[in-house]
Amino acid sequence: MYSKEDQIKSNRIKQTQRQKGDISLKVRQEVKTRSNGACEVCDMARATQMAHVISRVRIEHKTTADDILHTCYECHKWLDGSIHGAAYKEGIRTDRERTRRMEGMK
Repeated sequence: MYSKEDQIKSNRIKQTQRQKGDISLKVRQEVKTRSNGACEVCDMARATQMAHVISRVRIEHKTTADDILHTCYECHKWLDGSIHGAAYKEGIRTDRERTRRMEGMK
């Protein structure tokens, strides 16, 4: 059994799921620049929220701009709360993975 003092001194190397899902200021700025302030789903409303394309629970790396969509409230709710929203996010993930692979071949 570790004492409380030993537990506090411990240096955790592996990031927690919460830390992996956190959106850094740099990533936020990249996403805002990419969207130009418009919702990246409906392209009609002003974007006010950051929606994970990969669920925070499933993400295996530190969040990047490719993992985020800049959305309005309604689209964020749709993405996270419906089967169609989940399918849309899957399509985004697939497209971005394909693009990364293609760029790696150049």
